[in-house]
Amino acid sequence: MRVFNFMKYKNMWFGISGLVLALGLVFMIINGGLNFGIDFTGGSSITIDFEKQYDIEKVRDIMSKFDEDAIVTYAGYDKELANIKTNVDFGVQTQGEFKKAIKESLGVEETNIQIEYIGPSIGKELMKKAIIALVLANLGILLYVTLRFEWKLGLSALVALLHDVLIMIAAYAIFQIPASSSFLAALLTIIGYSINDTIVIFDRIRENKKSNKKMTDDELVNVSTSQSLTRTMNTFGTSFVTIMALYIFGVPAIRDFAFPMIIGMISGVYSTVFIASPVWVMLRKRSKLASNH
Repeated sequence: MRVFNFMKYKNMWFGISGLVLALGLVFMIINGGLNFGIDFTGGSSITIDFEKQYDIEKVRDIMSKFDEDAIVTYAGYDKELANIKTNVDFGVQTQGEFKKAIKESLGVEETNIQIEYIGPSIGKELMKKAIIALVLANLGILLYVTLRFEWKLGLSALVALLHDVLIMIAAYAIFQIPASSSFLAALLTIIGYSINDTIVIFDRIRENKKSNKKMTDDELVNVSTSQSLTRTMNTFGTSFVTIMALYIFGVPAIRDFAFPMIIGMISGVYSTVFIASPVWVMLRKRSKLASNH
């Protein structure tokens, strides 16, 4: 087995992550924060059933008269549905005008047009529960890894998870993708995915530490990560192909979930290999220095 010297380039790994996070922060400052979807800001969700394939540009032309920033996408297996998301509150009068415009221009009956209003209060409650779920999940993982291994490994795993969360947020800020409830669901899913691979490497570190006590911390990380690398990449590869298929062939609602999953999976593998273990070595060295003084 070939052993890669991961620790030799730890500053470069940290630098790449730092650069992505810095870019995300810059874009958040420039754009005034994340681009929150109607799940958080409130607005209207419109579904139009054409019962056949249609020209989406005509729908966008009509919608631009009500909201130029509205998002109009295909939906349905045969693209017979139009899905529209807008931050504009479609009241009774606006709904009537919109349905009339669609009927006159595209011949769609009003019964085939469904308009749903989403209040911002729902978004606030959703965000509150998501933050609580994230905090509890991370605390639970920290406790589990600490009890199974040691507190330094537990803290290292937590740093890696926070890295994945921040990378996903940075990606949304850079590409200005609307953050919806699907983003939060993917965020919680990625935490479980990322910690799984991290624990595998930590378990290997513990076993190698017992069998060869002469190894330095750097050598332990290099050997243990190299031994687990094939499994990590195989797990990532099979999962990544599935998620990419969902993103390419899925409907918009599925893509909203698949995209953050893609970002999170890449970040999760990166943090598992290049962030978690080096952080553990740094904590070990700091602890030894503190005990010597």
